[in-house]
Amino acid sequence: MLFDVSFEVNEGELVTLMGRNGMGKTTTIRAIMGLVPPAGGRIEIGGHETTGFSPERVARLGVGLVPEGRQVFPTLTVRENLVATAANRSGRSDPWTLEKVYGLFPRLRERTSQIAGTLSGGEQQMLAVGRALMTNPHLLILDEATEGLAPVIRLEIWNCITRLRALGQSILLIDKNLAVLKKLADRHYIIEKGHVVWSGTGTDLTRDHDKVHSYVGV
Repeated sequence: MLFDVSFEVNEGELVTLMGRNGMGKTTTIRAIMGLVPPAGGRIEIGGHETTGFSPERVARLGVGLVPEGRQVFPTLTVRENLVATAANRSGRSDPWTLEKVYGLFPRLRERTSQIAGTLSGGEQQMLAVGRALMTNPHLLILDEATEGLAPVIRLEIWNCITRLRALGQSILLIDKNLAVLKKLADRHYIIEKGHVVWSGTGTDLTRDHDKVHSYVGV
Protein backbone atom coordinates (compact mmCIF):
# COMPACT_ATOMS: atom_id res chain seq x y z
CA MET A 1 0.00 0.00 0.00
CA LEU A 2 1.15 3.52 -0.82
CA PHE A 3 -0.02 6.44 1.29
CA ASP A 4 2.19 9.47 0.83
CA VAL A 5 4.56 9.01 -2.11
CA SER A 6 5.43 12.17 -4.01
CA PHE A 7 8.50 12.71 -6.19
CA GLU A 8 9.57 13.89 -9.62
CA VAL A 9 12.19 13.07 -12.22
CA ASN A 10 13.10 16.02 -14.41
CA GLU A 11 14.57 15.74 -17.88
CA GLY A 12 18.13 14.44 -17.77
CA GLU A 13 18.04 13.59 -14.07
CA LEU A 14 18.90 10.37 -12.30
CA VAL A 15 16.66 9.93 -9.27
CA THR A 16 16.69 7.03 -6.82
CA LEU A 17 14.04 5.28 -4.77
CA MET A 18 15.52 3.52 -1.76
CA GLY A 19 14.25 1.52 1.18
CA ARG A 20 14.12 -1.98 2.57
CA ASN A 21 12.32 -4.79 0.79
CA GLY A 22 8.54 -4.66 1.04
CA MET A 23 8.34 -0.92 1.76
CA GLY A 24 6.60 0.10 -1.48
CA LYS A 25 9.33 0.76 -4.04
CA THR A 26 8.23 -1.81 -6.61
CA THR A 27 4.56 -1.01 -5.95
CA THR A 28 5.38 2.60 -6.83
CA ILE A 29 6.96 1.48 -10.10
CA ARG A 30 4.00 -0.76 -10.88
CA ALA A 31 1.64 2.16 -10.30
CA ILE A 32 3.66 4.38 -12.65
CA MET A 33 3.60 1.67 -15.31
CA GLY A 34 -0.17 1.16 -15.02
CA LEU A 35 0.19 -2.34 -13.58
CA VAL A 36 -1.46 -1.34 -10.28
CA PRO A 37 -4.47 1.01 -10.43
CA PRO A 38 -4.10 3.78 -7.83
CA ALA A 39 -7.03 4.44 -5.52
CA GLY A 40 -6.12 8.10 -5.34
CA GLY A 41 -3.46 10.64 -6.18
CA ARG A 42 -2.09 11.69 -9.55
CA ILE A 43 0.58 10.33 -11.89
CA GLU A 44 1.95 12.58 -14.60
CA ILE A 45 4.44 11.67 -17.33
CA GLY A 46 5.78 14.22 -19.78
CA GLY A 47 2.99 16.67 -19.04
CA HIS A 48 0.27 14.02 -19.47
CA GLU A 49 -1.79 12.77 -16.56
CA THR A 50 -1.52 9.00 -16.80
CA THR A 51 -3.48 7.95 -13.73
CA GLY A 52 -5.41 4.85 -14.74
CA PHE A 53 -3.57 4.38 -18.05
CA SER A 54 -2.90 0.83 -19.24
CA PRO A 55 0.72 -0.38 -19.34
CA GLU A 56 0.65 -0.17 -23.14
CA ARG A 57 -0.37 3.50 -23.08
CA VAL A 58 2.30 4.31 -20.51
CA ALA A 59 4.95 2.57 -22.61
CA ARG A 60 3.86 4.46 -25.72
CA LEU A 61 4.45 7.73 -23.87
CA GLY A 62 8.10 6.77 -23.66
CA VAL A 63 8.60 4.91 -20.39
CA GLY A 64 11.01 1.98 -20.54
CA LEU A 65 11.13 -0.52 -17.67
CA VAL A 66 13.89 -2.90 -16.64
CA PRO A 67 11.84 -4.97 -14.19
CA GLU A 68 13.01 -6.71 -11.07
CA GLY A 69 13.94 -10.27 -12.03
CA ARG A 70 14.84 -9.21 -15.61
CA GLN A 71 11.88 -10.97 -17.29
CA VAL A 72 13.48 -11.39 -20.70
CA PHE A 73 11.63 -13.45 -23.29
CA PRO A 74 13.28 -16.81 -22.51
CA THR A 75 12.45 -18.66 -25.74
CA LEU A 76 13.64 -15.85 -28.06
CA THR A 77 17.22 -15.14 -29.09
CA VAL A 78 19.12 -12.13 -27.82
CA ARG A 79 18.53 -10.31 -31.09
CA GLU A 80 14.82 -11.19 -31.11
CA ASN A 81 14.48 -9.86 -27.56
CA LEU A 82 16.07 -6.57 -28.56
CA VAL A 83 13.94 -5.97 -31.64
CA ALA A 84 10.66 -7.39 -30.28
CA THR A 85 9.48 -4.10 -28.75
CA ALA A 86 11.86 -1.69 -30.49
CA ALA A 87 10.51 1.76 -31.30
CA ASN A 88 11.57 5.39 -31.18
CA ARG A 89 9.17 6.45 -28.42
CA SER A 90 10.99 9.71 -27.70
CA GLY A 91 11.51 10.67 -31.35
CA ARG A 92 15.29 10.88 -30.97
CA SER A 93 17.27 12.06 -33.97
CA ASP A 94 20.00 9.57 -33.04
CA PRO A 95 18.05 6.61 -31.63
CA TRP A 96 19.28 3.47 -29.94
CA THR A 97 19.83 0.67 -32.44
CA LEU A 98 21.09 -2.90 -32.30
CA GLU A 99 24.61 -1.71 -33.07
CA LYS A 100 24.52 0.87 -30.29
CA VAL A 101 23.25 -1.65 -27.76
CA TYR A 102 25.92 -4.12 -28.86
CA GLY A 103 28.47 -1.34 -28.43
CA LEU A 104 27.24 -0.77 -24.88
CA PHE A 105 27.19 -4.50 -24.09
CA PRO A 106 29.66 -6.32 -26.39
CA ARG A 107 28.76 -9.61 -24.72
CA LEU A 108 25.28 -9.38 -26.24
CA ARG A 109 26.79 -9.16 -29.71
CA GLU A 110 28.72 -12.36 -28.99
CA ARG A 111 25.47 -14.05 -27.97
CA THR A 112 23.14 -12.47 -30.53
CA SER A 113 21.79 -15.84 -31.73
CA GLN A 114 21.68 -17.50 -28.31
CA ILE A 115 18.34 -18.28 -26.65
CA ALA A 116 17.85 -15.76 -23.86
CA GLY A 117 16.78 -18.35 -21.31
CA THR A 118 20.23 -19.95 -21.52
CA LEU A 119 22.12 -16.74 -20.68
CA SER A 120 23.67 -16.13 -17.27
CA GLY A 121 21.85 -13.86 -14.87
CA GLY A 122 24.21 -11.00 -15.60
CA GLU A 123 23.81 -11.41 -19.36
CA GLN A 124 20.03 -11.45 -18.96
CA GLN A 125 20.27 -8.18 -17.03
CA MET A 126 22.29 -6.62 -19.83
CA LEU A 127 19.66 -7.86 -22.26
CA ALA A 128 16.83 -6.39 -20.17
CA VAL A 129 18.57 -3.00 -20.14
CA GLY A 130 19.26 -3.19 -23.86
CA ARG A 131 15.67 -4.15 -24.63
CA ALA A 132 14.39 -1.13 -22.69
CA LEU A 133 16.85 1.18 -24.47
CA MET A 134 15.64 -0.10 -27.84
CA THR A 135 12.31 1.59 -27.11
CA ASN A 136 14.22 4.91 -26.90
CA PRO A 137 12.41 5.97 -23.74
CA HIS A 138 12.03 9.46 -22.33
CA LEU A 139 12.23 7.86 -18.88
CA LEU A 140 14.15 4.67 -18.11
CA ILE A 141 13.12 2.85 -14.91
CA LEU A 142 15.50 0.29 -13.43
CA ASP A 143 14.12 -1.85 -10.62
CA GLU A 144 16.99 -3.46 -8.65
CA ALA A 145 19.24 -3.51 -11.72
CA THR A 146 22.31 -4.79 -9.85
CA GLU A 147 20.71 -7.10 -7.29
CA GLY A 148 22.16 -10.60 -7.11
CA LEU A 149 24.84 -10.04 -9.75
CA ALA A 150 28.50 -10.97 -9.55
CA PRO A 151 30.72 -7.98 -8.68
CA VAL A 152 32.27 -7.77 -12.17
CA ILE A 153 28.82 -7.74 -13.82
CA ARG A 154 27.51 -5.27 -11.25
CA LEU A 155 30.36 -2.92 -12.15
CA GLU A 156 29.50 -3.26 -15.83
CA ILE A 157 25.87 -2.30 -15.12
CA TRP A 158 26.98 0.71 -13.05
CA ASN A 159 29.28 1.81 -15.87
CA CYS A 160 26.34 1.52 -18.26
CA ILE A 161 24.13 3.65 -16.00
CA THR A 162 26.90 6.23 -15.65
CA ARG A 163 27.21 6.42 -19.42
CA LEU A 164 23.45 6.77 -19.88
CA ARG A 165 23.37 9.58 -17.34
CA ALA A 166 26.16 11.37 -19.22
CA LEU A 167 24.07 11.05 -22.39
CA GLY A 168 21.21 12.87 -20.66
CA GLN A 169 18.90 9.89 -20.21
CA SER A 170 16.26 10.49 -17.54
CA ILE A 171 16.47 7.59 -15.09
CA LEU A 172 14.49 6.40 -12.08
CA LEU A 173 16.58 3.85 -10.23
CA ILE A 174 15.77 1.47 -7.37
CA ASP A 175 18.89 0.23 -5.62
CA LYS A 176 20.54 0.05 -2.19
CA ASN A 177 24.19 0.82 -2.93
CA LEU A 178 24.59 4.09 -1.03
CA ALA A 179 28.28 4.48 -1.86
CA VAL A 180 27.58 4.51 -5.61
CA LEU A 181 24.23 6.26 -5.55
CA LYS A 182 25.34 9.31 -3.56
CA LYS A 183 27.94 10.07 -6.26
CA LEU A 184 25.81 9.22 -9.26
CA ALA A 185 22.26 10.48 -8.64
CA ASP A 186 20.82 13.99 -8.59
CA ARG A 187 18.27 13.29 -5.88
CA HIS A 188 17.18 10.48 -3.59
CA TYR A 189 13.89 9.44 -2.01
CA ILE A 190 13.47 6.85 0.73
CA ILE A 191 10.20 4.92 1.09
CA GLU A 192 9.19 3.37 4.41
CA LYS A 193 5.87 1.55 4.74
CA GLY A 194 4.37 3.31 1.74
CA HIS A 195 5.53 6.82 2.74
CA VAL A 196 8.39 8.99 1.52
CA VAL A 197 10.24 9.56 4.80
CA TRP A 198 13.39 11.25 3.51
CA SER A 199 14.58 13.04 0.39
CA GLY A 200 17.68 14.95 -0.58
CA THR A 201 20.78 15.25 -2.72
CA GLY A 202 23.98 13.25 -2.51
CA THR A 203 25.37 15.88 -0.15
CA ASP A 204 22.30 15.51 2.06
CA LEU A 205 22.70 11.75 1.96
CA THR A 206 26.27 12.02 3.22
CA ARG A 207 25.22 14.45 5.96
CA ASP A 208 22.31 12.25 7.08
CA HIS A 209 24.19 8.97 6.65
CA ASP A 210 23.15 7.43 9.96
CA LYS A 211 19.49 8.35 9.47
CA VAL A 212 19.49 7.08 5.89
CA HIS A 213 21.21 3.84 6.89
CA SER A 214 18.54 3.26 9.53
CA TYR A 215 15.97 3.19 6.72
CA VAL A 216 17.88 1.20 4.10
CA GLY A 217 20.34 -0.91 6.10
CA VAL A 218 19.78 -4.60 6.71
